[in-house]
Amino acid sequence: MDDMEKKESVESEAEVKAAEEVAANEAAEETVDASTEAPKEGHLDEEGILEYDDSNASKIDKFFGVTRFGSSIRTEIMAGLVTFLAMCYILVVNPSNILDAFGLGLGVATSVSWGSVFIATALGAVVGTLLMAFVAKMPLAQAPGMGLNFTVGTILLGAVGGIAFSFGQAMLLVLISGIIFLIVSIVPIGKDKETGKYVTLREKIFDGMPVCIRKAIPVGIGLFIAFIGLKNAQVITANVGTFVQFVTLNTAEAWALGGPACSAMVCLFGFFVIIVLDHFKIKGSVIIGILAATILAIPLQVADLNTLAGNGAVSWKFWENFASFFTVGQNSAFLSVFESGFTGWTGSMIPTAIVLIITFCMIDMFDTMGTVVGCATNAGLIDKNGKPHNYNKIMLSDSIATATGALFGTSTVTTFVESGSGIAAGGKTGMVALVTACLFFLAIFIAPVFAFIPSAACAPALLYVGVLMMKNVVNIDFKDIKFAVPAFLTILMMPLTYSITNGIGVGVISYVVINFIIWLVNIIRFKAGKLQEKPRMEISIVLAVIFVLFLVYFFVPQAF
Repeated sequence: MDDMEKKESVESEAEVKAAEEVAANEAAEETVDASTEAPKEGHLDEEGILEYDDSNASKIDKFFGVTRFGSSIRTEIMAGLVTFLAMCYILVVNPSNILDAFGLGLGVATSVSWGSVFIATALGAVVGTLLMAFVAKMPLAQAPGMGLNFTVGTILLGAVGGIAFSFGQAMLLVLISGIIFLIVSIVPIGKDKETGKYVTLREKIFDGMPVCIRKAIPVGIGLFIAFIGLKNAQVITANVGTFVQFVTLNTAEAWALGGPACSAMVCLFGFFVIIVLDHFKIKGSVIIGILAATILAIPLQVADLNTLAGNGAVSWKFWENFASFFTVGQNSAFLSVFESGFTGWTGSMIPTAIVLIITFCMIDMFDTMGTVVGCATNAGLIDKNGKPHNYNKIMLSDSIATATGALFGTSTVTTFVESGSGIAAGGKTGMVALVTACLFFLAIFIAPVFAFIPSAACAPALLYVGVLMMKNVVNIDFKDIKFAVPAFLTILMMPLTYSITNGIGVGVISYVVINFIIWLVNIIRFKAGKLQEKPRMEISIVLAVIFVLFLVYFFVPQAF
C-alpha cells in the first residue's frame, strides 16, 4: 500500500510539473509576442493599471507616459492618424446637419455660412481633443457629436413644437449645457471612502451606475460602432418591412459605379485586409486597411476625385472659410451667442428651452460616460473598480470643450466613439489625442484631402473595433437574471436606437424596476417569516436620481 501511495504521489508530482512546464511555455510565448509591443516587465500602479519602466524615455515620452503604458511614439502617432481618419467625416457632415438637418435644401439659418460652421467644427474638435491630450492625457478625441448636431438643426427648422430658434439662441442653449457640465465636473460634493479624495457629481453618477450596466457598456458600444460602420458603408441599408437589410448584390443597379454594392465591397475588402494583417502581427494594420480600401474606392467611384480637386462642397479656398468665420455678425457662427443669442426670446420659448437644455445635458453626459468607459476598458486604462483613468479630468475636458464649441458656433462637442479605432491601433496615451488635434487643425487648410477618403474606407476600422470590444461580454454575469436583463437591454438598445444614452437609459430603468420589485416581494416574504435575513436594497440614492432623470428624458415632451 505504501508503495502504491508513493507511486501515485510521484505520478501526481510529475503531472503538476508537466502542467507547470506547459504554462511556463505559454507564458514565454505570450512574452515574446508582447515584447514586440511593450517592455517585458511591468507593475500595477495604485489604480490597478499596468505600467512599465520609462527611466530612459524622452521628455515628451514621459509627459504622456508612452513607454510607461507599454506603447511607443510611432504607435501613438499611427493611432492618432487612425482616429482622425475614422472621425474626420464630421467636418463635412456637422455643418450640413446644423444648417439643413433634413437635407431638403431649406437653407436653415441662411444668414450663417457653411464655411463658418466648418471652421467652428474644426476648431471645436481641436480645442476639445487638445484638452484630452494635455489635461486628461487619454487617447480620446472630441468633436461636435452626431445626433446633437441634428437636434440643433431641428430646433433651427422649428421642428420642435413649431418654435424656430435663431442660430445664436441655439448656441446659447449649448453654452448653458456646457456651463452646467463644468459646474458638476469641478464642484466637489463628497469624499471617496477608500481614498479620502473629494469627488464631483459626475464621478458620483459613474459610481452609482450598477456594475452589470458598466460592464455591458463596452459591449454595447462595440456593436454600436460596428453598426455605424456597416451603415456608413451601405453594407446594411434601409428596408420598409424589416427596417434594415443586407445590401442588395444581385441587381445591375446595385453594382453601378459608386453604388451601394461597390461601397460595401470597399468596406469588406478593407476589413479583411485589417484582419489578415492583424493575424500576422503587422503593425499599422488599421491604417493600411483604410488606405487599401481608399485605393479600391477610386476605380469603383466610391471615392470622388472631384472632392480631391476641391470642386465639391469642400473647397481648397480655406481663406474664404476663415473670412466668413472671423467676420463676427450676421453671416458668422463665431460668437453668435453674444450677437443674437440673448435677443428675440418669448415666454412660450422658455419651457421648451429648459427641456432642450436637459436633453443636451443627458445626451452628452451619458454618451461621454459610455464612450469613455468602453474605450478605456478596451485600452486597459481602468482601475480595479472599472473606472477610467483620469475620469474627472476627462469630464472636465468634455465640459470645457462644449462651452468653447458653443462660442465658436457649433453644437455640443463630445467624446467620439470612433476614438476606439485609434485604441484598436495600439493607442494608449494623450499623444494620440495630440496627433488627432493637429490633423484637425491641418484639415482646415487641406480639407479636400481628408474629405476625399470615403466613409466606406473608414468603416473597416469601426468593424475591427467592434470585434475587439465584444471580448468584454465574458465579464458580464448572465447567471443572475436581475443583472442579466439590464445588461442585455443596455447592449441591445445602443445599436438598435442608434444612441449610447438610450441604451444606458433603458438599462438603468430596467435595473431599478426589476430590483425594486424583487426587493419589495422579498420584504413581504421577510415580514411573513419566509426569509431569515432582511433583504438589502440594491438601488442607491444616486441611481434613483439617475432613474428619475431618465424618466424625464424619455417621457417629458421637448415642446410645450
